[in-house]
Amino acid sequence: MLADVSRRAGAIEFDTRAVSAGRVEGSSRQLTQVVRNLLDNAARHANGRVAVGVATVGSEVVLSVEDDGPGIAPEDRARVFDRFTRLDAARARDAGGSGLGLSLVKRIVTIHGGTVQVADTNGQGGARFEVRLPSAV
Repeated sequence: MLADVSRRAGAIEFDTRAVSAGRVEGSSRQLTQVVRNLLDNAARHANGRVAVGVATVGSEVVLSVEDDGPGIAPEDRARVFDRFTRLDAARARDAGGSGLGLSLVKRIVTIHGGTVQVADTNGQGGARFEVRLPSAV
C-alpha cells in the first residue's frame, strides 16, 4: 500500500509494502509515539519517499523507517538520540523539529527492552532507523 502525504512544495510517498505482523508487549501509547516520531522525522527529511517495514526476526520484532533525504553522517549517528540535537539548518526548530523526537524514541524503546540505531539506507542515500523489540510471541 502506498500513500501520498502533502509536504511543503511536494508530496512524500510512503511505501508500506514491507509491513507484516509483529507482536510486542508494552504501552500502546508509547509505542505509537515511537512510530509517529520516526515517521514524522523521516517525512521531514525525505526528498520524496519514506519506506516502512515491520518483521519478526527470531525473537525480535524489527521496525525500519527509511527516507531518501540527505542522511546522517556516521559521526553524528549516536548523538541524534540526545535531547535537543539538530544537526543542521534543515533540522532547525523552524523546520518543525524541536530536537526531542529521537531522544524520546530511544527512551521508550529502551524502557521496552529494545534498541534503536541509525544507518545508511541500502545504497539509496538517506537514513535508516531500525528499532528492535522483544517479540511477545
